[in-house]
Amino acid sequence: MPRSRATTLEIEFAELSDTGPTREGNEDFLGHFVPATPDEARSRGWLFALADGVGGHAFGEVASRTAVESALAGFRAASPGEALLTMLPRLAQQANSDVHDAGLTMQPAGGHAMASTIVLCGLRYDRMVVAHVGDSRCYLIRAGRIQTLTSDHTVANEQGRMGLLSGSAEAATRHILSRSLGGGLFVSPDASEHTTLPGDTYLLCSDGLHGAMPDSEIAAVVTRSTDLASAARELVAIANERDGGDNVSVQLVRVRGVERVGMYRGRPYLLR
Repeated sequence: MPRSRATTLEIEFAELSDTGPTREGNEDFLGHFVPATPDEARSRGWLFALADGVGGHAFGEVASRTAVESALAGFRAASPGEALLTMLPRLAQQANSDVHDAGLTMQPAGGHAMASTIVLCGLRYDRMVVAHVGDSRCYLIRAGRIQTLTSDHTVANEQGRMGLLSGSAEAATRHILSRSLGGGLFVSPDASEHTTLPGDTYLLCSDGLHGAMPDSEIAAVVTRSTDLASAARELVAIANERDGGDNVSVQLVRVRGVERVGMYRGRPYLLR
């Protein structure tokens, strides 16, 4: 399991993507950026990215890969010190453009829609930023409790918040995205910033996981496991056993130590 250190900020992670027992191909894709030096950890940080492609045949696979590779390339090329809360939505916007352009290249006549979700998790110092489009999720698991840090961009979720959805309609629209990458020239990502604490675990996942397992069970699996790779395998195995109708992808990111900072005129300084 990869592990990286930068002074007092210490992170370990594991990731796994599985086609599932019934799908022929895997339309999920995931990736990460790990800083090579403590200076790079402070100026750039860590990035974890997960996408779930839409479109069938090879289109979903291309969409998700394009989205993640676009975000990682943008992260590497970003100006050192750029705020993650500014950067991650910008990376999602660029990923949207790249998926849209890839769709036009593969189908110049516009005869086949190609789209993808994306969820990005960036960490630097004692801060975590999440940005997302679609229904791939990011959870925080802290002291055995789980909190969803994203809100699904689905027709069911958005109509449900307005009280416009019956139980049967919710089931029918549960997997219909209201927002995705690649559907148009512009997209509006959601983003939020959070203070991270030692012991926190972040879970990024596609709907193949959260559609098959309740949040409480996800938290229990992650909390009782000291090995993130084992936890990832167990989550995927349970999702395949319970449902098996979708690809399943997870990234688990555990914070072992943080580097506390304050801000002065927009610039971070270490708190001793």
